Amino acid sequence: MKRESYITWDEYFMGVALLAAKRSKDPNTQVGACIVDANNIILSTGYNGFPYGCSDDLYPWEREGNDTKYNYVVHAELNAILNARGKNLNGARLYVDLFPCNECAKAIIQSGIAEVVYLYNKYADTPTTRASARMLQSAGVKFRRFEPATEKIVLNFGTNT
Repeated sequence: MKRESYITWDEYFMGVALLAAKRSKDPNTQVGACIVDANNIILSTGYNGFPYGCSDDLYPWEREGNDTKYNYVVHAELNAILNARGKNLNGARLYVDLFPCNECAKAIIQSGIAEVVYLYNKYADTPTTRASARMLQSAGVKFRRFEPATEKIVLNFGTNT
């Protein structure tokens, strides 16, 4: 008899996105993304951080002031798209914990991603997020909020029982 308490594909891929977010060194916001194809094969992952070669020890993590992280950080969605290194993303799904900003929406549309599955949308009332939703809708990119069936998934590096 097979085990019945396994996680859904949505839970699995959102879990991968959340795990990727754990790589972010941003002290305030950690976001992760996971791109999968129609056969549920992971094509790429990404998290918010500085571009290759830009040391996170030398660039600012501040949110306010003249020189902030916003001038340098690559968002998780764009990182996942760029990390795909030219793989065909047409028709793919993107799992991300935070609803994409307008700049990431442009990259999502241009890359051919067909659906965005997000966990929360804490900036829903901002002009950039409204612009993002408008562009995604206009381009025919579906988006939906992930509704987890379980509160948490526990990873244990000990025994698998």
